[in-house]
Amino acid sequence: MVQNASELMLMLLADARLPTGAHTQSAGLEPALNAGMPITDVPRYIRTRLRTVARVEAGTAVVTRHLCLSAGPSGGPADLAAMLAEVQRAWAARTISPALRETAVLLGRGYLRLAGRLWPESVPVRALTDAGRGGSPCRAVVLGAVAAETGLSGAQLARLIGYDEAQTIAAAALKLAALDPVSASQWVLGVLGEVDTLVAATADLTAIDEIPATGAPLVEEWAQIHTTAAMRLFRA
Repeated sequence: MVQNASELMLMLLADARLPTGAHTQSAGLEPALNAGMPITDVPRYIRTRLRTVARVEAGTAVVTRHLCLSAGPSGGPADLAAMLAEVQRAWAARTISPALRETAVLLGRGYLRLAGRLWPESVPVRALTDAGRGGSPCRAVVLGAVAAETGLSGAQLARLIGYDEAQTIAAAALKLAALDPVSASQWVLGVLGEVDTLVAATADLTAIDEIPATGAPLVEEWAQIHTTAAMRLFRA
């Protein structure tokens, strides 16, 4: 592996041009604005998501990575698949809104398709396919397996999820409201400390029962309402 390959992989996975379908998501911003949240509250909204939804996802991904690395060469895809299915159930139990779960699973399919093409012989990636036979894995589980395969650390993985959360919301805001793009970049810059807090809280998790259980009831309600909207720019 080339020098600093993990840093390059981190940049690749954080690139919005990655063909995973993530451009169809607003991280719940569209339903929040439709519900009456003013555009000036977007920075607060990003912070709320980083402390709740993103923290659950980051914890899930980091634990998945640890389990994939711990499985070692003696374990096969089937054994690992059973563990990943357990992580998936733990994530689902902490993600109350069916709409949020559906969105995460949809994104997971996009990442799994990409991973299957890029690393077809990977034990973690093959295990994801086996684990998904009872239901597709969510994005966090797929990213955790990819991190194990590509050498990302727990901190890098958690930072990826936090950064992606902030950038997804900021990018969606530019399509939903008349904004100076520099303002959206300022929002992301302003929450980097929150991303570091997210990393510190999740980067060293190793056990399924350590995955955070932090909910955001209003975000979940808005997501559910959005599924019935007749006109929408983003899927979620």
